[in-house]
Amino acid sequence: QVHLVESGGGLVQPGGSLRLSCATSGFTLDYYAIGWFRQAPGKEREGVSCISNSDGRRYYADSVKGRFTISRDNTKNTVYLQMNSLKPEDTAIYYCAAERGVVVRWYQDYEYDHWGQGTQVTVSS
Repeated sequence: QVHLVESGGGLVQPGGSLRLSCATSGFTLDYYAIGWFRQAPGKEREGVSCISNSDGRRYYADSVKGRFTISRDNTKNTVYLQMNSLKPEDTAIYYCAAERGVVVRWYQDYEYDHWGQGTQVTVSS
């Protein structure tokens, strides 16, 4: 059974950093694309980043490009999202999602079948 658990959220000041983790189990991480999404109050869920299953290609939303970095450690079955230079507008619940094989539109939540429960990130002074 595919299982995803996010951790690493919290309260951070603007300009600070956080590293989110997505611990996976029940499947071979190599075979899956992993996406990070976020949802702020009153807003739709949006794609933040994705790392592909095969070649490890990485994708980012324009709003986080240059500040966030996605990575995966297949030996630990974990995907990370390093978030630097955080801004108040990054405040949201962050979710990781998994889909076996290739995702065509990585930024669309319907591309992914499996989701974690989310972790809250709050950027505030």
